[in-house]
Amino acid sequence: MGERKALLILHGKQALNEEVRAAVKERRAQGWELAVRVTWEAGDAQRLVDEALTAGYTQLIAGGGDGTLRDIAEAMAARSTQASLVLMPLGTANDFARAAGVPLEPAQALNLLDTEPRAIDLGEVGGQVFLNMATGGFGSQVTANTSEDLKKVLGGAAYLFTGLSRFSELHAAYGELHGPDFQWSGDLLALGIGNGRQAGGGHVLCPNALADDGLLDISILPAPQEVVGTLKSLLADGFGIDSMFVRARLPWVEIKVSEGLYINLDGEPLEGESLRFSARPAALRVHLPEHSPLLGVPVAINRPG
Repeated sequence: MGERKALLILHGKQALNEEVRAAVKERRAQGWELAVRVTWEAGDAQRLVDEALTAGYTQLIAGGGDGTLRDIAEAMAARSTQASLVLMPLGTANDFARAAGVPLEPAQALNLLDTEPRAIDLGEVGGQVFLNMATGGFGSQVTANTSEDLKKVLGGAAYLFTGLSRFSELHAAYGELHGPDFQWSGDLLALGIGNGRQAGGGHVLCPNALADDGLLDISILPAPQEVVGTLKSLLADGFGIDSMFVRARLPWVEIKVSEGLYINLDGEPLEGESLRFSARPAALRVHLPEHSPLLGVPVAINRPG
C-alpha cells in the first residue's frame, strides 16, 4: 500500500464513541498518521473534504450513517479526486455498508485501509449525488419521518415500528417511468432506484444491484388491491412479495410522479414532479471487501507474458 496517512470525517454525534476512539488509537499504534475531524452542522462534510484534499490527503474515512456517507461521497465526486474512501458505518440503518459487506465494528472497518480501492458508480439526479439508493413511495415517507429518539431505542426496528403505526396514511401514488427500451406507468407503493441493494433499515428493494456496472437497478412495487396487507409484508422484510416487483437495469431513467409520492436520496427528502436519474460510472474510489456482493467486475491482474 501507499502512504500510511488518512483523515477520518466523523459525524458529531459519534465524537464520544469509545469504539471509534479505540480503533483510531490502534491504527496510530500501527504507524498510521490518522487525523480526525468532526462535523457540527450542515455543510461541514463538504468543507472538511475540501480541506483534506487541499492538504494532500489521499485516503478519507467517512464515519457516520448513510447520510454522512452520501455527503462525503458527493463532495469527493465534485472534486473529481483520485483520493479513496473508507466507510466506517455508525448509523442506524447502514444500508449501503451492510449490502457491501463492510464490517460494522470501527476497528474492522479501518482494516479496509489495507485493501486496494475499487472504482464504483454513483447515482445522480438534479445535480445531487447518491451512493446507495433513491426511494419513493410510502416507505420513503416512513424513513424520513422516523425520529432520532426512536432510532436510539429500537435501532433498525424503528422504521418498522413507524410504518406499522401509520397505516391510516397509506395510499398509492401514480408514476410514469421510462428509460432505454423500458417504459412503465401506473399506481405504485414503493420505488427503488439503486446503486446499492437495500434501504429503510434493511428492506431489500434492488437485490441484484452492483455498484460497479455503470447501471442503476430499478425496482417498482405496483399497488395491489390489498394495499395494507402488502405493506405489512414489505415492512416485515418483504416476505412473499418479491415476485410482484417490476425490475430493470438502466444507465438512466426519467420519472414523472403525481402528488403524494415521497422520494428521498439516502434518507434525504427530494422534491420534484419530473426527475431524471442517471449512473455516473466509476465516479468514486472506495475500499470495499475483496468479495463484496456489490462488486461485479473482477480486479485486473497483470501476469508476466
